[in-house]
Amino acid sequence: MKQIFKKIKFKYAALLLLFVAVSCQSDYLETTPTDRLGYSDVVEKPQGLMNIINGIHRDMYVRTPYGQGYNGQTGAIVMFDSMADDLVHTGTGANWHIADLRWLSADIDTSTGTNYPWRFYYKIIGNANIVIDNAPKVFIEPSNQVVETALRDKALGEAYAYRAWAFFQLVQIYSKRYDKTLANNDADGGVILRLTNSLDPMKRSTVKETYDQIHLDLDKAIALLAGKTRDHKSQFNVSIAKGIKARVYLTQQEWALAAQLANEARGTLPLMTNAEYVLGFNKISNNEWMWASEILPDNTDYFGNFGAYMSRNYNSTTIRTAPKAIYRPLYDAFPSTDIRKANFDPTGNHTSLGLPSNYTKRPYTSQKFLSVSVSDSRCDVPYMRVAEMILIEAEALARNGQEAASKTVFEILAKNRNPSYTSTNTGAAYITEIMNSRRLELWGEGFRWFDLKRLNLPVERNRMNGVTVPTANVNHVASVINSTYIIANTDPRWQFKIPRQEIDSNPLCKQNQ
Repeated sequence: MKQIFKKIKFKYAALLLLFVAVSCQSDYLETTPTDRLGYSDVVEKPQGLMNIINGIHRDMYVRTPYGQGYNGQTGAIVMFDSMADDLVHTGTGANWHIADLRWLSADIDTSTGTNYPWRFYYKIIGNANIVIDNAPKVFIEPSNQVVETALRDKALGEAYAYRAWAFFQLVQIYSKRYDKTLANNDADGGVILRLTNSLDPMKRSTVKETYDQIHLDLDKAIALLAGKTRDHKSQFNVSIAKGIKARVYLTQQEWALAAQLANEARGTLPLMTNAEYVLGFNKISNNEWMWASEILPDNTDYFGNFGAYMSRNYNSTTIRTAPKAIYRPLYDAFPSTDIRKANFDPTGNHTSLGLPSNYTKRPYTSQKFLSVSVSDSRCDVPYMRVAEMILIEAEALARNGQEAASKTVFEILAKNRNPSYTSTNTGAAYITEIMNSRRLELWGEGFRWFDLKRLNLPVERNRMNGVTVPTANVNHVASVINSTYIIANTDPRWQFKIPRQEIDSNPLCKQNQ
């Protein structure tokens, strides 16, 4: 399998899939043959379309033009979790993601914070559109019709899934939060729904139109991927498409549909064991991981990898001097019998890791993510896990008034992570219990900022569920966060500015106010 993906890497490099930063500018595929491959070789055969999809898989973790620390989706995970409350930067280190931590970027239309997500997700959309535009026209070898038709449909299904996922990320970041009770979901600015590689100026869709298109794309992906197998967990299958649809329905407060799709997505897939839970969250072979990136040695980016920012053991300035910690009130909310607490050290010494003497030791730091070694920052990165699907199903059922059914589902996870688990919570207290479990379970995996936005909640770095905590228990450092302890749910920075480059080149695109 590794040899297969090494070949994919070189094919992708030869194709030079160089899409530009914004949705409306000249998105293109390099047409000059490189290593004997040109545009027509790519788009006229099913394998060529699949090579484009494999290039998108790789884009999930390679460096963007915004440089070190902003590598595809892996960099976005660090960026958005830094903007929330449960990921603590214990120092400024080399200042990576500190502007995000302090909320200094979202309202500046020329900042890295506003431009990086826009560029990254529209690059995925542009590549997906090439597959979608050309799939109906590819040549199917008559002597191999069944195999090549299946390969074409698989590439097309993955393209629709990627486009839907990218639009979903964009609408959460650059639009107001979705609220099904508000009529103005039709009026507020959505994103630019580029469904072809046309360069014509386009206005922004409505929020409703954006979500409608996301569902259309996911439905097509589910139909095309049904019955298809995959070679690697970086690829989509029908379960991943359904898992994304469950996320979308959860954001739209469509509780019954969110629960149904989350249940279908996880199917009979297992949770990891408690022994596996503390092995470093760095192996794509983990049975619970549904969708993930594997970082092979010849694809490594050294100081750009996820492990260079979120592991505890790699020899980078950020990790040596400013290790990431869990928000102490969240840690304190769980009993010692919960295995998830074992991934955080309240002393900060991490004696089991044998860290070099020049590593700063700070309380409540994480060893959830471990890189290959002190000298190798590679760390496979999960994007979807069975635990997330259980949490979506449990939350959606509870919010839909089906508490008994919710508890049946939630206890699958709760008793797996803590064999001593018991609870008498009901109503709002039970929903809070689910959400706290979600915060601990998915810590550092890129969900918290999006959860706060969809639930219309503030960032709270000196409170726990709205209750002020003792100063001694607050481990966010005032000088590091620039005393940014609270970001109100009404703060306009929850809706990122559209990049200035997009506004200047697309006269129909309206800026957020």
